[in-house]
Amino acid sequence: MSPLLLIILCVSALYGWVAWRLLSQPQAASVRRLIPLALIAHGALIYHAILGQGDIRLGFGNSLSTVLWLTALTYWLTSKGARLARVQSWVSGLAGLSVLTMAWATDVHTIPNSQALALRTHLVVSFLAYGLLAVAALHALLMTALEKQLHRGTLTGESGPPLLTLEAMLFRTIGMGFVLLTLSLFSGVFFSEELFGTPLHFSHKIVFALLSWLVFGSLLLGRYFRGWRGRTALIWTITGFTLLLLAYLGTQFVLEVVLRR
Repeated sequence: MSPLLLIILCVSALYGWVAWRLLSQPQAASVRRLIPLALIAHGALIYHAILGQGDIRLGFGNSLSTVLWLTALTYWLTSKGARLARVQSWVSGLAGLSVLTMAWATDVHTIPNSQALALRTHLVVSFLAYGLLAVAALHALLMTALEKQLHRGTLTGESGPPLLTLEAMLFRTIGMGFVLLTLSLFSGVFFSEELFGTPLHFSHKIVFALLSWLVFGSLLLGRYFRGWRGRTALIWTITGFTLLLLAYLGTQFVLEVVLRR
């Protein structure tokens, strides 16, 4: 077994152990103290995979892992506390699975002109947008589950965080993610030749990304002008993030994993 594979397995196992303990003992502060260790080790793996040889190398495995790492990092920074341990457990579990994909989906391609600061900034902003909107999607899924418990009368103060707390976090996260997604799309659409060295082509990636931007923008407008919340907000959030996944990671999965191109 190679040292890199051993490290990947150890980091994934650490995430998995944290996820399991947070579900069984959400009050255990000692478990949550291990999350930064997992994040640092995960971040080092991503840096080695993407920037370890100087140029930027992207593929389905390291892209998915980067998005889930940013999701876990964002969630750890913004929503500490035992009452949100359930979502932290979900995030840690997903991050652990994403680490394993780095050992499974190893195909990468080098990004042209990847030493340029403008391109690196564009990629960082894009990944941050993915991470924040992935956090929003996880919040939406948790709120859907809690809402069902509420209707069945099984939701108590100890079984999950208040729905209003999650809703406020949901729209703050969507707002920040939407700003970054706007910057990413604006730079990609209007400065394609400077960033990537080729003129803009309206591919399915751009179409799905624009559709996602329209969905999240409409949701924020609906929230501001018409007070959208509850199931309406959740459906729009999950729809917007699904379109965003199809824009890049879905395409990469089909091309690299399914079609082997």
